Amino acid sequence: MITDVCSRLKIDSESRIPKYQQIVNSIVHDIEKEYLAVGDKIPSISEISEEYLLSRDTVEKALNILKKRKIILSVKGKGYYVAKNLKHSKPKVLFLLNKLSDYKLKIYNYFVESMGMDSHVELQLYYCDPEIFANILQENMDAYDYFVVMPHFKELPPEEHYKRDKAFYYIKQIPEDQLIVMDNYLPELGEDIAGIYQDFKMDIYDALHEGLSRLYKYDKLILVYPNHPIYPYPREIKEGFKKFCKEYNFSHEVLDKIYPDMELRSNDAYILIEEEDLVNLMKQVKDNGYSLGKDLGVISYNDTALKTLLDITVVSTDFRAMGETASFMIKKNKRDLVKNVFHFIDRGSI
Repeated sequence: MITDVCSRLKIDSESRIPKYQQIVNSIVHDIEKEYLAVGDKIPSISEISEEYLLSRDTVEKALNILKKRKIILSVKGKGYYVAKNLKHSKPKVLFLLNKLSDYKLKIYNYFVESMGMDSHVELQLYYCDPEIFANILQENMDAYDYFVVMPHFKELPPEEHYKRDKAFYYIKQIPEDQLIVMDNYLPELGEDIAGIYQDFKMDIYDALHEGLSRLYKYDKLILVYPNHPIYPYPREIKEGFKKFCKEYNFSHEVLDKIYPDMELRSNDAYILIEEEDLVNLMKQVKDNGYSLGKDLGVISYNDTALKTLLDITVVSTDFRAMGETASFMIKKNKRDLVKNVFHFIDRGSI
C-alpha cells in the first residue's frame, strides 16, 4: 500500500508550484478520487523524501498542512493515516466579523447562501478587539478548513500595540490556501493573499466624483463621521472626502454626529454614515420645511431597503458581490486580491 501511494504522488520538478504543495495536492486528489480511504496509511517522511529526492523539511511541511486541515492524522510510533473522506465531508468555514451591522450581516448571508448546503459556516464576533481576534484564531486554527476574516481593529494606545501584532501573527499562521480576507485590506498582510476588499478612501472619492454635477449647486459639503473608539469607521472615508473637497474646491466640514437643533442652511449637502444620524437629520429637514434635493442634499453610506423606500441617494459597496466572490474563491481555490464594486446610486436627494 505504501509503495502504491508513493508511485501515485505527482511531483513535477519543472512546475513553479512549491514541492510541498504538490505533495498536498496529490494526496488530496487521491482521497477525493477514493484511491485512498479513511484509515489508509500514508508513506512516512523518510519514504517520500527518499523516493522523490526531496528534503525532509519539504515533506514534513506538506504533511503538517494536511494535519492542520485534519485530512490526515499521526499516530505516535506508527505513522500517518487518512482521517476523513473528502468526497463526502463538508468543509468547515469560520467567518470572523468585527461587529454586527446590517451591511455585514448581508455580506455574511450572501456568502452562506452562495456556499450552499455543501459547507458548514460558523460566525464568531471579536468586537474590533485584536486580542479577542487573535485568541479566536489561536483556539480554532486546526478546527476549520477555511477562514474568512474582516480585520477591522479599534485604535489602541502605544503600550497595547502588541495586541495588534498578535492578531497579525495568527492571521499569518493560517495556510494561504485557507484564508480569505474580506472588506478591509491591510498592507501588513502583504499582497500575496486571497481577498475582496473596499478601498474606503478612493471609493468615496470616486462616488462623489460621479455625483459631481449634482453637488456643484451646493455651497458646502458636510461629512458626518462618528467617533466610535470601540467600533471605529475606517478613517480613510474621511481622507477620501477631504481629498475630493480639496481637489474640487468645495467648502466642507466634518461633524461627529447630527445634533439636536442643527444650524441647517439651504444649499448644504450632508454625507452620513450612520442611520441614526440620517433619521435625526431627516426629522429636522421636515420640521424646517426643507425639500431634499432642492434646498438641502443628503447622501447616505451603505444602501438599505429603507433608503430605497425613502428615495435617499447612497454610496455603497455591493454586499452580494462581496459575499459571492469570497465563496467563489473558496470553491475554485482562487487566490486573487480583488477590489469590490462600489456604487453611486442617485435617487434624487441631492
